[in-house]
Amino acid sequence: MPNTGVAVPIDCADEHVRSFSALTHGLHEVADWLQACGIQTVAMEATGVYWVPLYEILEERGIEVCLVNAHHVHNVPGRKSDVLDCQWLQQLHSYGLLRASFRPSADFVALRTYLRHRESLLRSNARFIQQMQKSMTLMNIKLDRVVTDVAGDTSMRIIRDIVAGQRDPVLLARHRDPRCKASEAELADSLRGEYRADLLFTLRHGLELYDAHQQRLVECDVEIQNLVDAIAVNMPSRGTTKDRHQSTP
Repeated sequence: MPNTGVAVPIDCADEHVRSFSALTHGLHEVADWLQACGIQTVAMEATGVYWVPLYEILEERGIEVCLVNAHHVHNVPGRKSDVLDCQWLQQLHSYGLLRASFRPSADFVALRTYLRHRESLLRSNARFIQQMQKSMTLMNIKLDRVVTDVAGDTSMRIIRDIVAGQRDPVLLARHRDPRCKASEAELADSLRGEYRADLLFTLRHGLELYDAHQQRLVECDVEIQNLVDAIAVNMPSRGTTKDRHQSTP
């Protein structure tokens, strides 16, 4: 397992370069050692997401972290190992030559996590819709020819009824939403397919996965709204221009 190389100024410790485990206990040992050396600010290379746990531990300990874009320093010649890498970063940081990357506050980091997860759920649901559409197409069910949205109310009611065992196209067409442009007769014609057990199986799985992800989306939206409300409460009031002028000493 790869280790974490850490360097401090030569006059801060007898052993000014050390290697620590990348496991959680090792990251806490990094923070302990830096505090014992009297270090108040460190530079850290932002590579993938591996830096996040150590960043958060150091931040909790009150150590200021300068998060450095790896592309700004990775072309330095002669760096062959993590030891040389951390020494080079420490030297540049001590000279004030590193520019810190933006790192949002904890609330906004959490909000970004929720939003990215929500986007991932939406992408997954799009795949499940495609899976259901493919299953119906292979059964010669031309639902997409008469409705504009395969995931719309009309389509989903029809798909659920097919999965439940209904095969009569006339009865299936009665799920038509009044806003649907196609008539019931046109809808029924599109539903006269060749129902196969294997394709009905994949259709059912696609529907179940779609429903599960829809529920996860609802849960995700609740968490997002709760966090947005909390951020709004905690944000300082900007006030009016007049108020700000009056409060200036």
